[in-house]
Amino acid sequence: MYIIIVGSGRVGVNVASFLIYDGHDVALIETDTTTCNIAASELDALVVCGNCTDPQILEDAHIQEADVFVTVTGNDDTNLMSCMLAKEYEVPKIIARVIDPKHENVFKKIGVDLIINPERVFASYLEKLIIRPEVTDLVVLSNGDAELLDLTVDSEKTIGKRIDDLSPTDDFLIVAVYEDGNIIIPKPHMILKEGMKVSILVKTEFAHEVMKIFTKV
Repeated sequence: MYIIIVGSGRVGVNVASFLIYDGHDVALIETDTTTCNIAASELDALVVCGNCTDPQILEDAHIQEADVFVTVTGNDDTNLMSCMLAKEYEVPKIIARVIDPKHENVFKKIGVDLIINPERVFASYLEKLIIRPEVTDLVVLSNGDAELLDLTVDSEKTIGKRIDDLSPTDDFLIVAVYEDGNIIIPKPHMILKEGMKVSILVKTEFAHEVMKIFTKV
């Protein structure tokens, strides 16, 4: 895919790095000359220095060829305007960073496909780890309806049990087991051992119940 990213700050450069690593073609648009030069020296990407609300700058980034347009500047007005222009160029998918949650509806109204707020996502992630010390890592899925929890088995309710004695249920599914640093796709007959790390897909409303099953909450 060909992906245009507006904003070469930490978020934009990190996203670009991952996409390039995965084999995608990337263009970066940035207003600051110094930041442009740094990005150009670090990334195998087209870097266009200029204002993303200028149609000529967008065309210099070959927006007509873009499959995805991503704007991640720290300014909602800039992100909104660039999304509106991307819509005019009929980019198939548009993703926008929104700083102020009150602005999200405006982005939705103009047809932005995906709205992200990294700061709020991180705050929610941190809050869940604080109130759930038994969880070693987690990923929030969908609209917050489900979570992928990494837990360490240390409950008598699970130690020595077969996978199929516990999972799947209507509320959770053991999707991976880690042993000696290796990831293992769980088999129904596999026995859970004390200290074994497991990844569990769970409906958010049942996350605490799952932790009580697998850990000493």
